[in-house]
Amino acid sequence: MFNLGFGELILILIVALVIFGPKKLPELGKALGAGIREFKKATQDMQNSLTQPDEQSGDSQKSS
Repeated sequence: MFNLGFGELILILIVALVIFGPKKLPELGKALGAGIREFKKATQDMQNSLTQPDEQSGDSQKSS
């Protein structure tokens, strides 16, 4: 997605460690993970709500 190599990831982690410190970094990681999880769940729910009416209308047309 972002095409980041190993060196770039290490650099980002070092900068984050310097800026936020070792005590705050795990908390930020947890918060980021929870936010990404919620976003994925919301997008999946949205996709399901958009595809379900199509399937139901298709079934009602077949039975007529």
